[in-house]
Amino acid sequence: MRNTISADQIKYYQENGYLVIEHFLNEGELDQWRQCTDEAVADRLGASVQVHTNQSDPNDFYAQVFTQCLRLADTHDGMHDLIFDHRLGEMGATLAGIDGIRIWHDQALIKPPHGNHTAWHLDDPYWSFDSRDAISMWIALDDATLENGCLWYLPGTHKLASYKNVGIGENLADIFKVYPEWKMIEPVPGPCPAGSIVWHNGLVAHAAGPNMTISHRRAMTCAFMPDGSIFNGKKNILPDDYFESLTIGETLDNDDWNTLVWHK
Repeated sequence: MRNTISADQIKYYQENGYLVIEHFLNEGELDQWRQCTDEAVADRLGASVQVHTNQSDPNDFYAQVFTQCLRLADTHDGMHDLIFDHRLGEMGATLAGIDGIRIWHDQALIKPPHGNHTAWHLDDPYWSFDSRDAISMWIALDDATLENGCLWYLPGTHKLASYKNVGIGENLADIFKVYPEWKMIEPVPGPCPAGSIVWHNGLVAHAAGPNMTISHRRAMTCAFMPDGSIFNGKKNILPDDYFESLTIGETLDNDDWNTLVWHK
């Protein structure tokens, strides 16, 4: 694992809101991430992802954007060991410039053959905390290319965004109804070989193209929450009992649900 972060990488991330690190995993590590992801997804869905979507109606537009499985580290020991690796937490905290970092949630995102695009959106406004320092990692388990739906970014939008957002729907450009000034920012693609890691800020606008190939495009991701983040009233992925116990303004520091994975 190439987990050392340079000063130039920190500067690039903080300026643009994302960072692509190619060849992050070696061949053996990539095989392990692929195996754990495939096993965890199959266990969760009860079937291979090749014959399953995460929507009740397989003809729904969103069903053909990607198959999504959250919190696989809760149900697969191998995935738990990978996601909770303190080296990942330290990388995220270093890029974000924060002293401590917690797991928000992991998720597999698997774009099917001929899969639809993922519209422009922000991540943090969906979550139960508001932070300009939230960060996510995205590990390419297959080559992510222009042809199969690699990530795209609007550089610098993390500095301009409020917590307004749009749903990830059929219209690629809906985000510009909220942030019309962003329409003239030149989008930048992030193609990368399998084994690469992509980091992005929770408020940077990002999207993914359609998968124009006959193969799945697999990625394993994890969102991280800065230590000390405050509950904003949104449920998101919080379990019912924990959510109902919280009051707005309370610190989200439950280590059973949002584990502190690294601190200075």
